[in-house]
This record gives sequence, C-alpha cells and structure tokens, in this order.
Amino acid sequence: MLRISMENESFVKSRNKNITGIQKEPKNTIDALILGDSLSYSAFSPMQLWEQQGITAYVCGQSGQKLQEAYYTLLTAIKSQTPKIVILETNMIFRDQKVVSSLQTTIIEEGSYRIPLFRYHDIWKPLLIGATYGEEMYKGFSLREAVVPYTKGEYMKKSTDKKEISEGVQYYMGKIIDLCKEKNIELLLAATPSPKNYNYRTHNALLNYADERGLKYLEMNLLQQKIGIDWNTDSLDKGDHLNLSGATKVTEYLGNYLRTNYKLSDHRKEAGYESWEKTGKEYSEKIKEKLR
Repeated sequence: MLRISMENESFVKSRNKNITGIQKEPKNTIDALILGDSLSYSAFSPMQLWEQQGITAYVCGQSGQKLQEAYYTLLTAIKSQTPKIVILETNMIFRDQKVVSSLQTTIIEEGSYRIPLFRYHDIWKPLLIGATYGEEMYKGFSLREAVVPYTKGEYMKKSTDKKEISEGVQYYMGKIIDLCKEKNIELLLAATPSPKNYNYRTHNALLNYADERGLKYLEMNLLQQKIGIDWNTDSLDKGDHLNLSGATKVTEYLGNYLRTNYKLSDHRKEAGYESWEKTGKEYSEKIKEKLR
C-alpha cells in the first residue's frame, strides 16, 4: 500500500487550484486566459486588468507548468469558457524536460482531462513528479510584496545565438496553436521581465518561432524602461519572479497593449459582472495600501 505525505497531497491540490478555479467561474465570462509557470501568476493581475480596462482574465498558471499541462489546462478551460485570447507566458517553452519526465506528465495530464477524478484525487501524482509548495492566488494571481533586488546588471545583451526549443515542447505548442485556431482564439506569446530566466538567446528563439508561425510575441524584457521596471523595488527573489510592485507595472502595460491590439470588451457596468465590480474595488483599495 502506498503512503503519501500530507505535504505532497496539499501541494498537488494547491498546484491545481487555478484549474479548479477557472471551472467555478460563470460560463463564458472569461475573455483572456493566461497559461504559464510561476512567472505567469507572479506578473499578471486579472483584477487590475478589470479595474483599468474592464477585461475579464484568469491565470491558469501552475508552479513549474509544462507545455503538456498547459495544453490540457486549455482543453479543460474551454469546456466552460470561450476566451477571445490566450496569453502564454513563454518561460515554460524552455523548461528542461527529460523524455521520461515528459511521458509521465503526458500520461497524468491526458488522464486527468479525460477522467476528472485523477485531477482532483491527486494522491498518486507526487510519486511521479517532484513537488514544491504552491501559493495563494487571486483569480490566479499571486500577490506577494517581498523585495529581494536583482543586482547583476544588464542581462539582455545582444547576441545571434538561439536557445533550443525541444521537439516535445514544439509538439505541444503545435497542439495549442491548432486548438486556438480551431476555436478562433487569438494566441499571444508573452515573456515577462525575469533576468534569471530570459536573455537574448531566448529572445532570438522566441522571435524566430513566432515569425515562422505568424504569432504575436511580446518581449517585455526589452521593454523594461517603457514599463518602468526597477530591479531594486520590483524583484521578489533576485530577478526570478516579479513582486507586487513589478506585477502592477507589467499588468498596466499588458492592459494597454491588449486594448490597442485586440477587440476585447469592456465589461465594467455590464449586467452579470457585479461581482467583478465589487471585488475590483476591494482589490484596488488593498493594492493602494500595500504599495504606499
């Protein structure tokens, strides 16, 4: 008989709660669906997008999310939602995956998509995949105020080198692209500011990948000045993730970008979105207090 620690069981439930959460949202109310690893839920705040643009968004990111998981997460989400756009935070495109690890993840995700019991009764998953603890989320966004500056200087130094994108990743990216086309969903590749995870090699790879497939690609690591990123105040953990201050700047930029480049409805004051109005006001007051 297998014995699983309460730690591992709690981790898996926490890691999957964004996927559970999106299914609890009222049907066909989410216009922007965000996929990715921990960079996604550290950088994009749905309630800020709502307050500033009236866009309804949900972050379905997971700690260490892989492309296989992102694909099956998208399949799950579109059972109850009809997003106009999927925003894919690109760090998971470079996630190092061994063949065995990819197979394990694929089996788990395909099984959990077809048989929901597997996703919600997750006792056996930690045996196959290493676990770390998840975080508290707010419509998928992780609100974290800590500041540990990044101090190593410029990291986007021009180069002609390209980082490799593995065949397994390309396969599942292809499935995500095809699914978005089938469902008439726009797909945006977005690289959020992160000195630990991005450089010019990743930029060249993403630019080439997007160009070859006709995808839009937003490289925020090359827009730090325009966004207003200050690594003395906006880093949670030495340049890996953004904290609340950094996420607020990135989300404001993203909101303006979405409003300019896509036809997304402003649902503020619309009937049926009263809970967004109420929660948005509460969220704004909370953020003002925390960022004083």
